[in-house]
Amino acid sequence: MSDRSTLPPARLRPEAELARDALSTPLLARAARLARWAGPDTRVDAGGGLVEEQLPVAAGELGLTGDDAAAHASEAWRIAVDTGLVEITDEEAGTVAAGGDLALLTGGSPQDVLGVWLTALETVLADASVPDLDDLVDAMAEGGAVDLSSLNWDPEAEAEFLDGVLGNLYLLTVGEDGDGDTPVPLPALAASVIVPSDMGEPTNDVLEQVSDAMMRLDDQFRMLEPVGLVAYRPVDEALMADADEEPAAPVDETDVARYGMVRLTPLGLYGLRTRLLEAGFEAPAVGDLADKGADALLDGTAPFPPAAAHAETERWLAGRGPLDAARELLAAARGSDTGAPLRRLRCQQALSLVGTEAEPALREVLDDPELGGLARVWLTEHGARDVPAPPQEMVFWLTIDTVAAQLAAEGNSEELRALVEGLARQHGGFFDTAWRVGHPATADVLEAMGRLHPDKKVAKEARKAAFKARSQHGG
Repeated sequence: MSDRSTLPPARLRPEAELARDALSTPLLARAARLARWAGPDTRVDAGGGLVEEQLPVAAGELGLTGDDAAAHASEAWRIAVDTGLVEITDEEAGTVAAGGDLALLTGGSPQDVLGVWLTALETVLADASVPDLDDLVDAMAEGGAVDLSSLNWDPEAEAEFLDGVLGNLYLLTVGEDGDGDTPVPLPALAASVIVPSDMGEPTNDVLEQVSDAMMRLDDQFRMLEPVGLVAYRPVDEALMADADEEPAAPVDETDVARYGMVRLTPLGLYGLRTRLLEAGFEAPAVGDLADKGADALLDGTAPFPPAAAHAETERWLAGRGPLDAARELLAAARGSDTGAPLRRLRCQQALSLVGTEAEPALREVLDDPELGGLARVWLTEHGARDVPAPPQEMVFWLTIDTVAAQLAAEGNSEELRALVEGLARQHGGFFDTAWRVGHPATADVLEAMGRLHPDKKVAKEARKAAFKARSQHGG
């Protein structure tokens, strides 16, 4: 995600719900508990971490047991310090007190709580980009100093790699087919940032890079799950057994879930969108246009996937009466600019969500050359009586407008190809009349029909009609 183009809109949960999710994440919950536990006898070292002898007590306070209990307690403490839940009152003495932000978790607004969580997220993301500490310790033991080049670790590149992976996960979550609940296989996610888009069959070298990336991501997602960014099913350890080791149970290597599955949580979607906005991306959310005018709605939803456009339009309509909404939509749909056909398509889709109370607004535009066709379609679909038959010129104008809108929305899609075939089949002599239509997009539409239609004879007719249309308008 190197460019700054507008991303598909995210469908976010209400902030109050997200704040509750943030408070219940294991890492922030532990950090808050340690912040409340800390007292006059709590001591920290020069780096702000709990002194070693207090780690077992802190782990016990959190109910942690096992070999990793102290490490988890240390991590939770560092989150408490970084988020302002704990403040160091005397660095020399190593004393602490409850931080000013601790009260926000119980008495602050949802935005306050989410602000604390976002700070915790940044800490964890920074940690996830650091190599295995065992490697650091080994390097220090050998030479007394850490040579980053010997670790093959580039902090900037590592952070960029993780950001790229999370960016692709965000796109898969908010994209046209993304419902937010479907986990993504780890191999596919790793490949999305390793395999070049124009590469057919990946080489062995590239496949090895994907495998290495999977192992890095496995460690990183294990770290990111406790802060609530992702829900993660780790790589099955049996798949990582040495070749000369006998697995404890039969391994089904065709089961992609065993190679790791990850999805963004609703809280994680909120967190990544916030980071994308801060990085300069256009990352809209459904509901952003609810208080804007109809012109902003139709233009803003033009690039949206259908489901997102539908959801945004429902939010917009919820704050308006049907008749007023219909009039505002129809007024905003007018125009002869290149974006107008898609605006009218979005208008038509929005009007399909409005009840029969809007009928007067549609009757008011029956004689409008740009809106009369879609008005007749709406009135007929809603069972209105005495709908006048459209003149042939209006039928052809609406046809050109519809195809132009589909081209702008979907490009050369299979659905558009089917529409083109149907038009040419159902209307004998279609191209003889179509080139005369006074629509700004007539020539472009006819050229597209010539490009899309599989029948060479029909395609040739379309191209000839496009030439006539351009000649008629001096193009």
